[in-house]
Amino acid sequence: MKTVNSLSGGKTSSYMAVHYPADYNIFALVRTNDKGCLFKDDKVRQIVSDRIGAEFIGTLEQDEIIYTMLELEQYIGKDIIWVSPKTFEEVIENHSTATKTYLPNVMQRFCTVDMKITPIKNWLYENTELPVVMRMGFRANETSRATRMISRQREDGIEWDKFIVGKRGTRNKWGELPYRAVEFPLISDGIYKDHIENYWSDKNVRFAYMNNCVGCFHRNELLLKLMSDKEPSKFDWFINQEKGGAQFKKETTYAKIKSHKSQIDIFDNDFNECDSGYCGI
Repeated sequence: MKTVNSLSGGKTSSYMAVHYPADYNIFALVRTNDKGCLFKDDKVRQIVSDRIGAEFIGTLEQDEIIYTMLELEQYIGKDIIWVSPKTFEEVIENHSTATKTYLPNVMQRFCTVDMKITPIKNWLYENTELPVVMRMGFRANETSRATRMISRQREDGIEWDKFIVGKRGTRNKWGELPYRAVEFPLISDGIYKDHIENYWSDKNVRFAYMNNCVGCFHRNELLLKLMSDKEPSKFDWFINQEKGGAQFKKETTYAKIKSHKSQIDIFDNDFNECDSGYCGI
């Protein structure tokens, strides 16, 4: 089976790309068509547009993630495949009706499915022979996340999934196919966060403060407030999506979060993986 490294743009999956070479390295880019989140570097913006085969205006992650992926590719000396078939606005529109807007939340994570899981899955279906071995960048202290993923596999160690395999008239014809076996090389080799931080401390690859969407609803309010200070324009995008009455978080609105008083002396270690917006794919 072909091997695949699923890359998020963070230090952990980037470490995996360096130390565990694969046949394919794949990165799913979260895009927006909001020019308030415009990626300022015209040359790099065109490079990204060419990579994904669609117009790239901006991302709802921190802009550094774009440089991360370009610099990581140079560092490992191997192509990274970028996928991004839909913008976040298109994803929301596809799940909404003419009278009601639906936003993703902790119970319905369709943003992760539509912008990360499905694009990677479809690219592999169209370009490789399934099943594949997909490596996930889970660290040695994240065994519970790995256990959840392993539980989806059948007795033969393969996870099956649904794919569009043809047409029945004008409707999609779906079929269930063997998709992937998952591996967790960092868990197997006992790699923790300190190993990864030490490795990247003197390398010429820049990283965002945190990867994943600036306003990821998995993050707690304290971290979201911090991100609203760091990335006000991008955070405003999330506020604007809630103006129709729908909310990303049941207990509060993003406008209220932004209005909170900023906290002093916030450190990275104050947040765990779920607070940081980790989305297992």
